[in-house]
Amino acid sequence: MNKKIQILSILFLGISSVAFSQIKEEKLVLNKKREPEVKKIEKKKTSVETIKNYPPEEKSQTPVKYTITDVPAVSDFKTSTIQGEDVAPKFDGTAQNNYFQFGMGNYGKVLVDGNVSKTLENKFEVGADVHVLSTNGLKKDYDWKSGQTSANIGAFLNSYGEKGKFNINAEYGLDSYNYYGIYAMQPTGELDLKQKVNQFKVNGYYDFYSNEILNDVRVKSSFLKDHFDAQENQVSILANFSKHAVELGKSGINLNADLGVGLDAVKTDFAIRDKNSSNFFNTSLTPKVTFRKGDSYLTLGSSFSFLNAKNSAELVSQQKNNKTYWFPQAEFQFAAAKEFKFYGGVDGGLKLNTYGDMLQTNPFILSDQFLKPTETKYHFYVGLRGDIDETLKYDFSAGYGKMRDIMFFKANGLFDNTSVNRSAYNFANTFSAVYDDGNVSDIKGSVQYFPLANLILDGELRFTKYDLKNYDNIYNVPLFNASIGAKYTMLDKKLLLGFKGIFASDRTTNSYAIEGVGAPNVIFQSTENTNDKVGGYADLNLSAEYKIHKNFSIFALGNNLLSSKYQTYKGYKVLGAQILGGVKITF
Repeated sequence: MNKKIQILSILFLGISSVAFSQIKEEKLVLNKKREPEVKKIEKKKTSVETIKNYPPEEKSQTPVKYTITDVPAVSDFKTSTIQGEDVAPKFDGTAQNNYFQFGMGNYGKVLVDGNVSKTLENKFEVGADVHVLSTNGLKKDYDWKSGQTSANIGAFLNSYGEKGKFNINAEYGLDSYNYYGIYAMQPTGELDLKQKVNQFKVNGYYDFYSNEILNDVRVKSSFLKDHFDAQENQVSILANFSKHAVELGKSGINLNADLGVGLDAVKTDFAIRDKNSSNFFNTSLTPKVTFRKGDSYLTLGSSFSFLNAKNSAELVSQQKNNKTYWFPQAEFQFAAAKEFKFYGGVDGGLKLNTYGDMLQTNPFILSDQFLKPTETKYHFYVGLRGDIDETLKYDFSAGYGKMRDIMFFKANGLFDNTSVNRSAYNFANTFSAVYDDGNVSDIKGSVQYFPLANLILDGELRFTKYDLKNYDNIYNVPLFNASIGAKYTMLDKKLLLGFKGIFASDRTTNSYAIEGVGAPNVIFQSTENTNDKVGGYADLNLSAEYKIHKNFSIFALGNNLLSSKYQTYKGYKVLGAQILGGVKITF
């Protein structure tokens, strides 16, 4: 399987593509986890759709058909491990492709961010992007290092041909930080708590202007290695076939037919502790048909997955699992008016849990994980959404589902009871993935409000309740989280003010009380608490940017202004109140 992944990686290394489409927006990025680039394309899909409906210049005489796509009113913002939030303003109306910005703040924060792009002949666009953020960490709270540095360097190519848009992107990412969350022990002296993750991605995307037969093709590849020699190679290919806007007689009903064909291959090897190894090869088919009349529609479909999985460890023989999955896919929407659209449906699917994805959720996990996929057998949902007078946009829904192998993170204790040569991950300061079956109930909502031409307000909330088979509570997952935000422009769009508030409820976790016995060779005894609590938090952030000149701006950011050094995971405090200022030059 490893050879298959290497061959697939090499084959698509040169053709993988995905555009840094967000680079065209002038923005200040502070401590925002970069997403997989194909996801960026999906987030930008509302603008891509207009490209699909626009033919090249030489076909401009052809009548253009416009479609309006509902955009979910959701927020990009998410809690950080230590630096704070990205609440950076951006001038959407006066975006520049080329800029450089530099900022400094307390806690030793240093930001370097910029990009450059150029349009060449034959409708080619090339560019590069760099982002570096570092902090000294919480020197007054810990006797050991808690600093962190993240860096992303990327290059991209866009090409606009006669039949479609081609994008290719290569990116190198570095996260260097420490397992600083030691709460159950009081070690002294300099500790080596370092963890470092290197990841190289090459992604590709080709999008045809029309939806005739082959709609788009996406390719993703990723190569990851960390400080403890864990390695993960991943290749993903997705082709979407479609035939849209087929009129059914004179009924006014249009038929859309779609078929998604996907392939995912993941090979992960760990080099410490149990030395777990996993190998997944999954193919999927997702056929569906949609009957649409105006804004009302009915979609019927299915999802099939064919999984070949292999797991092994140093003292465990290889376990193989070949299985075929079927999941329902259906949704309806009844549009009584554009202000009130009732919808509902059922879905499900198979998610391959990878080491790279785990690190995005919890960077403090042990570099040795048992990986297995999570299966959503079914998830029913109903909701109401609408757009009221182009001033208020909302989306509220509730759902219930049944899942197998729900993944969450459980705290690790000490791996040995002696005090000699203790490793960075051996202070009860790491987490491991555990799995359980169960049911999930969720309520979520999002709102965007535009009371003035220069003021945007938004809010989002989510309530998620898990009922597990073997665990009384799910660990390290809040029952409730929410966010509110605002953007306000003044002085003929020279001044942009921003606000973002992020809130989360308490979460349950396990933890350990550790006691040392004996001298000089101390033996540790530990007791586990399976119902400990990590407190909720409110994280308030303000931002401001002022354009002194069309090519020169100054900015200031205030993160976590309540100065609450809350914990994201047991033992891991975030930075207190942070102020950062800097300058931006566009050219």
